[in-house]
Amino acid sequence: QVQLVESGGGLVQAGGSLRLSCEASGIMFSINVMGWFRQAPGKQRELVAVINSGGSTNYADSVKGRFTISRDNAKNTVYLQMNSLKPEDTAVYYCHARAGLYGLDYWGQGTQVTVSS
Repeated sequence: QVQLVESGGGLVQAGGSLRLSCEASGIMFSINVMGWFRQAPGKQRELVAVINSGGSTNYADSVKGRFTISRDNAKNTVYLQMNSLKPEDTAVYYCHARAGLYGLDYWGQGTQVTVSS
């Protein structure tokens, strides 16, 4: 059974930090890309940051310089260090993994991040 289990969300004041973790299990193929997306109320899900198996990263403009994505390939785990958080970062954050030759997509259940002003 494929599972992406997220942890680390919560409530924080503006300017604070949180670290999200996501461990993937049960995926039979090599995971090529792991990343984080987020969805705020009334908005579409958007890319936050992604990292491939070689360590190359890509970030949304809105989080560049504040968020850092990293990955432990041996543990199939991806992390998102979020610093200088803003109220507009408030959203449900979803872990994503793309695996195998045909690029199968897997999603976590989501973790709530709330930033108070």
